[in-house]
Amino acid sequence: MAVKRKLGRPTDQRLAMLRGLTTDLLEMGKLQTTVTRAKELRSTAEKMITLGKTNTLHSRRIAMSYITKEDVVKKLFDEISPKYADRNGGYTRIVKIGPRRGDAAEMALIELI
Repeated sequence: MAVKRKLGRPTDQRLAMLRGLTTDLLEMGKLQTTVTRAKELRSTAEKMITLGKTNTLHSRRIAMSYITKEDVVKKLFDEISPKYADRNGGYTRIVKIGPRRGDAAEMALIELI
């Protein structure tokens, strides 16, 4: 069973944060965040890319219900997913970049490969 991290937030806030992070990652290609958020984000981002491989109206509507920007969904189906057509998972890379100044939280860079 997969471990779902709570990230110190109520369920609705946690899900909204993950939706926003997923949207930003797919829009910009890389994102700097804490290690635990990056590990949780990897799961949702890879599910969205896998969903984008089946370019049907149904899969577009599922993606639109999760991703918050319509142009990011278009980019997902037109540019990102075709790039990974021959790859079975492992679309993201997490690189640790050291502690954050201020609270010393372990930071990471998550990026699309």
